[in-house]
Amino acid sequence: MKGTGGSGAHDEYGEHAGHGEAGHGGAARGGRPRGDTDGRGSGDVPPGAGGSGPAPAPRIPLPRASVEDSGLPLPGLADPGDLAPVPLDLSHDVLRSLLGAWALAACSAAETAAVEEHLGGCGSCADEARRLREAVGLLHQPESLDLNPALRTRVLAACLNRRPPRIPVPGWATPYDAETARLDALLQDFGDAEWHAPVRLRWFEADAPTSRRSTVAGVIAHLLSVDGLIAAALGLEDPLAEVADADKDAVGPAGRTEAYWRASHFPPTRSVRGPWREQSHSLVRTVSFTGGHAGGLTVPYGDFALPLHDAMLDRAFECWVHAEDIAEAVDYPYAPPAPRHLNRMIDLAARLLPTALAARRRAGLSAPGRRTPHLVPAGAPGRSLRLEIEGPAGGEWLIPLDSPAAVGSADFEVAHVALDGVEFCKLAAGHVPPAEAAAGQVGDREAIRDVLFAVASLSRM
Repeated sequence: MKGTGGSGAHDEYGEHAGHGEAGHGGAARGGRPRGDTDGRGSGDVPPGAGGSGPAPAPRIPLPRASVEDSGLPLPGLADPGDLAPVPLDLSHDVLRSLLGAWALAACSAAETAAVEEHLGGCGSCADEARRLREAVGLLHQPESLDLNPALRTRVLAACLNRRPPRIPVPGWATPYDAETARLDALLQDFGDAEWHAPVRLRWFEADAPTSRRSTVAGVIAHLLSVDGLIAAALGLEDPLAEVADADKDAVGPAGRTEAYWRASHFPPTRSVRGPWREQSHSLVRTVSFTGGHAGGLTVPYGDFALPLHDAMLDRAFECWVHAEDIAEAVDYPYAPPAPRHLNRMIDLAARLLPTALAARRRAGLSAPGRRTPHLVPAGAPGRSLRLEIEGPAGGEWLIPLDSPAAVGSADFEVAHVALDGVEFCKLAAGHVPPAEAAAGQVGDREAIRDVLFAVASLSRM
């Protein structure tokens, strides 16, 4: 808006007025031609000033009067109760045809009221409406059923913190309980293609790598066969009882597994998971009820035997190793055991090393040390190797080199070997050749070589 006073009114509204009254000349602006003046220098006469006749209409219309300023009573507001829809008077067939739209909430307010009033008195339509509502619920996008892998651990921890179990699992059996549960969770969503995925079992035999081709289902059958050794020792049902009676070679882990595979008319399928899962649960329940009373029980493995405590650790170790084989076959990540469980597995392997070294000497694969050509007496200190395991599951063990019954001694330490915990376990599983193990070595090279090969010799199918 430009200027002030009367000229401002002309600038703001004059153009609009000129367009609205074209063809009427200056008379439309107060009754005088534009050229006339009244001595004040203005070309227009103010409305109602001078001249004769009625005053012209105002150039700008006044605002309309509000109803609040008129003095008239305001209209009353409608009662909200009057807005409720009135049910329509529809026939039974029409109302029944509206049930689908009603279930989808696609009816008008009046139709909805009519349908719901009808459902109160018609049982057949009420049943149909219930079924349609349930069907509509199935149309919603389902949420993912994949559980957080850590959910089971969190739930169990919360439950145990509130109230300890009445019959707790013994500490020496918890690694087996944990590893079988982890493997079972891995197998849960496997389809037919995953169950028949090829898996190569690897181990060391006579200082040479050995392997056997199988499938995921075949590996679970292998675990079922070997776990049956502990089941039989505990007096539980042996899944290979009939096979073992018919096949004289069904002795030990490898013999039982081969006999099971030969006895199967078809390659193992997903159906093997149920028996393996039930057997693992039975083993955990049984050792939990017996507690420490069954700890001294011996489990025969064919050419050797292990106490029940060590046998459960051995089965936990093999369950983890084969679970990694399965996860690798289906390209799925798989983490090592909990550090406290991994430490117990490493301790078992360290305690078995003196016996493995003696077996290698009997097989002519190694010889006694030059300084001690004869084995030392049982219970006496002898040459020792310090085995250092690094990582959260680590520790140190003195391994006697000259006799299974000798005592490791720091005074007779001839070598020092350091390995990562997982690397040591892979060596003990036969998945890493001794010559390729990432080990720090100091001291007697021959003793170090014998120990590394003895660790690899602990592996088996």
